[in-house]
Amino acid sequence: MCLTVVEAHRGRLAFDVVPETLSRTNLGALETGDVVNLEPSLHLGDPMGGHLVYGHVDTTTTIERKVPEGPGFRLWCSVPASVRPMIVAKGYVALDGVSLTVAEVDPARTSFAVALIPETLARTTFGRADEGDTINLEVDPVARYVQALLTIESVE
Repeated sequence: MCLTVVEAHRGRLAFDVVPETLSRTNLGALETGDVVNLEPSLHLGDPMGGHLVYGHVDTTTTIERKVPEGPGFRLWCSVPASVRPMIVAKGYVALDGVSLTVAEVDPARTSFAVALIPETLARTTFGRADEGDTINLEVDPVARYVQALLTIESVE
């Protein structure tokens, strides 16, 4: 999630958190000592080597299955109805702030899978993630805008 550091002291960071953040994320469920993914924001002019991720979490999702696949895993997550039209195969999502390509969407569109490579498992919290965990979900921002336009068109 996108948070602004308001204080940094001896390796500890402090953030202001508002009700909007708590209502859309798993932040309220975290406890002291929980491990999180942390990445500084991109600065204007920096090279971009991946997907556009804003840290603006749409909702949470639940890990349904974590299936071994080659040297990595295929992680299946539920698709909340509010974002269902925006999750597509070969599109992308951010899960707990990690940008990942959607590998597969089930025919009923109630779950989707991402492929986790060993590097992602080693450098993020996904190495310890397990079935039943609640994680943050951000959809592709372009998909969000397209969905909004389609919704406007259907109302008119």
